[in-house]
Amino acid sequence: MRNKKIVTFIFLIMSFVVPAKVADDEMVLIPAGTFQMGNPDGESGDDNYPVRSVTIDSFYMGKFEVTVGQFKAFVKDTGYESSMSFWEGYFVSPEDSHPVVGVDWFAANAYAQWAGVRLPTEAEWEYAARGGLADMSYPWGNELDHDKANYHRAWKSNITYDYPNYITTGRTDEWRYSSAPVGSFEPNGFGLYDMAGNVTEWCQDWYQRGYYLSSPTDNPQGPQIGDEKVTRGGHWFSWNLGLRVHNRGSNPPDVKGWQDVQGFRLAVDLK
Repeated sequence: MRNKKIVTFIFLIMSFVVPAKVADDEMVLIPAGTFQMGNPDGESGDDNYPVRSVTIDSFYMGKFEVTVGQFKAFVKDTGYESSMSFWEGYFVSPEDSHPVVGVDWFAANAYAQWAGVRLPTEAEWEYAARGGLADMSYPWGNELDHDKANYHRAWKSNITYDYPNYITTGRTDEWRYSSAPVGSFEPNGFGLYDMAGNVTEWCQDWYQRGYYLSSPTDNPQGPQIGDEKVTRGGHWFSWNLGLRVHNRGSNPPDVKGWQDVQGFRLAVDLK
């Protein structure tokens, strides 16, 4: 039986062909599974409540957020007009190793199509962010500090780390008003970096506040229509609550201005 499972896993690996513009070592296999999606401490009316069991098929996800350097290659190849401002390009994400910011959903989706991949669904994103852990608030557990992620500060007294990240000296998080180079912190259980903090990430789905009340439990794809797209993960200027794996955000897909916290990562179906 064990040998059969090994053969099946090898077959899955061999059946996946990485698109030409995405390197093999940039993607991580996320195994199929069922998880509890949502906030167990939520209340009626919250947009991430009630909690329900959701099943996700195996897929591949970007190990890192898409970087400035990668997005430059896309712009050079396609002539796509970048909306990154002077502030974003020279202060928030000043080097090619930083995650690209200032991209609306259409730009993120255009990049994904150019690369031959797609954006993750919201359910895939939360499942992957949890890294195999259950009943935890963050990708590594329930305790948040500046050795774990790039974020601003904690909200009131919810956790003990209640100072801005630039005051907490000697921590991994040395960035005050900017993103960190991707991969600056330890990965989660699935080998994914920066699933909390750094930049918030676009998902494929339309956002709907009460979607959890009626959404499918097998590979949900989100509502068919909407006015805003889902964003996940928190960012470098987030309070701690925004970094929770079940926290939902949203923005108009063509949002303009003040998006120095907005980036994305990629996903790929198993073929």
